[in-house]
Amino acid sequence: MRKFIFNFSVLSSLFGAVGLVKTTTQGPRDWRLILLWIAWGINVAIAVGTVAEQAKEQELEEW
Repeated sequence: MRKFIFNFSVLSSLFGAVGLVKTTTQGPRDWRLILLWIAWGINVAIAVGTVAEQAKEQELEEW
């Protein structure tokens, strides 16, 4: 779990949600807002997937 918390890409994508929430509360609600949330979700999924893949590669190198 620590590898996800301290990874820069995961942290940056999670902190990106701060601006997205602010946009959601203050901005207009239209199709672009939905696209922003989808893009953020994809960004988080890629970051977590990358960290998981790196962890798997490190485990294989230790063998």
